[in-house]
Amino acid sequence: MKIVGLMSGTSYDGVDVVAAEFTRDGETLTLRPLGHRSLDYPDDLRAEIGALLPPAATTIEAVCRLDNRLGEVFAEAAAAGVELAGGAVDAVVSPGQTVFHWVEAGRVRGTLQLGAPARVAARVGVPVLHDLRSADVAAGGQGAPLVPAFDALLLDAAGGPRAALNLGGIANLTVVAPGAPVLGYDVGPANALLDAAARRFLDRPCDLDGARAAAGRVHDGLLARLLAEPYYAAPPPKSTGKELFHAGYLDDRLAALGEPVADDVLATLTELTARTVADACDRHGVTEVIAAGGGVRNPTLRARLAALGAGRWRLRTTDELGVPAQAKEAYAFALLGWLSWHGLPGAIPSVTGASRAAVLGSWAPSGPPSATTPPAPPLRLVVNP
Repeated sequence: MKIVGLMSGTSYDGVDVVAAEFTRDGETLTLRPLGHRSLDYPDDLRAEIGALLPPAATTIEAVCRLDNRLGEVFAEAAAAGVELAGGAVDAVVSPGQTVFHWVEAGRVRGTLQLGAPARVAARVGVPVLHDLRSADVAAGGQGAPLVPAFDALLLDAAGGPRAALNLGGIANLTVVAPGAPVLGYDVGPANALLDAAARRFLDRPCDLDGARAAAGRVHDGLLARLLAEPYYAAPPPKSTGKELFHAGYLDDRLAALGEPVADDVLATLTELTARTVADACDRHGVTEVIAAGGGVRNPTLRARLAALGAGRWRLRTTDELGVPAQAKEAYAFALLGWLSWHGLPGAIPSVTGASRAAVLGSWAPSGPPSATTPPAPPLRLVVNP
């Protein structure tokens, strides 16, 4: 079965597109990556998304316009994925762009992703899976993170506790260990606050390669204020996003410090991400951390993570397992599409806190024939480059 997976994360800088072929042999599901691409959003679209995100006020008209504009972008991305697959696929997974994740007192009440899936389906002519988070939320879960379903199949816990780390706008962690339920949650910001600082101080979308952070020094006062955030001490299951870690949040923490040097702010935010991730890895006693996401392209952040883990856990990337680090989440969503197609749950209750494991998503315009008895779920995932 060939599936195109799309992903646009909390950094909202573009769409990652992958094509994947899945074959099953007993308990083993084999993923053959067929290729991946990244399509950058134009500057005006990034600005349009940013203007709608919390804590900004918005209108229903703005939401409607952005929903349909994103649908056109995702349709173009899906068509590129079909080309990667050789011209024909069975399904597309288009999870959309998250614009709001409604959390009250640690409980997720709702979540909203935009991206007009009907436009995607009209463009590619195959069923499109969308709205992947709502079923888990309806079952009492966080609706995030969903990538642990991929991690749990891919990582072998037999050799000791291992972690999969994604460094997107938000850093999230999956932990697998022998004889223990899969654990996964959002640790805190990865690129979200770094990118906000780059826009404020550098008038750029990011600190390329962490160069300015490498030139700065950690500001102890700012770091202490940032680490005092109650979210870090909250137990999992938990999830977060730009609703908490946005530009205004950073401005509030900077307000009492005057106007610190830009490089020092970026160095401090890099330390914040590295410190919170390393603390989580240490808390779970992992021996290896396998990283993916845009943050792995930041050598300053990677070096700091490796230094904090030295002697306790080893830092690697998913490239070593055959999964391109920049495209891992899109491949994970392709896997979720395979599971939903076969009537199998894609969310893990021990991760999200849901009362039951939910089959994820809705199909546009229609989904696969409903099976009276879904097949047994696979127990492992192997990658065949």
